[in-house]
Amino acid sequence: MLIEDSSFLRCNEDFYRLIVENLRKFSYQRHGRKNVRRAAVAVTVVEAGPGADVYGIAPNRHWENEAALILTQRSARLNKHAGQWAFPGGRMDPGETPEQTALRELGEEVGLFLEPSRVIGRLDDFTTRSGFVISPVVIWGGKAPELRPSPAEVASIHRIPVREFLRPDAPVLQKNTKTEHPILLMPVGNSWIAAPTAAIIYQFREAAVMGNSTRVAHYEQPYFAWT
Repeated sequence: MLIEDSSFLRCNEDFYRLIVENLRKFSYQRHGRKNVRRAAVAVTVVEAGPGADVYGIAPNRHWENEAALILTQRSARLNKHAGQWAFPGGRMDPGETPEQTALRELGEEVGLFLEPSRVIGRLDDFTTRSGFVISPVVIWGGKAPELRPSPAEVASIHRIPVREFLRPDAPVLQKNTKTEHPILLMPVGNSWIAAPTAAIIYQFREAAVMGNSTRVAHYEQPYFAWT
């Protein structure tokens, strides 16, 4: 499989089948801790459209039909993790499954309402330093839909081409003085996204796109994300 082959990255039936097959073979790991706060995020594959308007990634008409992931930058008005990169997602309501939460939050945060049949699979649970167990749910969004940010939660919405996450300089692993495991970052344009979002992106790249059984739950978050 050649990453340089643009046809491999198109948001089409072939890419959909690739993700379905790879996640069918991937045995995601759940965190069975009790008395924890549980959350789910929507890792949604859509058409890139005009491209990602972020930090050194200029809109590119050649990417319009390529696959992208929906990411947001959180509102500066939020009490927790304001301004950080995130997938649409949030706390699970009583009685909800991760899939139901991810679909609900996708609609609430970016205005994309999809049927349960659009769920493709799951990635590993990730336990954050702030005390949440996050369950990433992979969803097929398809052709470029219209997205609308929730003013209360989302400062901006970005469709970042999957191509950007396949860069040879990703991931970036930084040593830290507080734990034995490195901090994981994913470069985007001329900036970066931090774990836990970066860890989920990296596992999507490895498991869903490349077909590898790469684990990410051990990676650390930057200190600013610990609270």
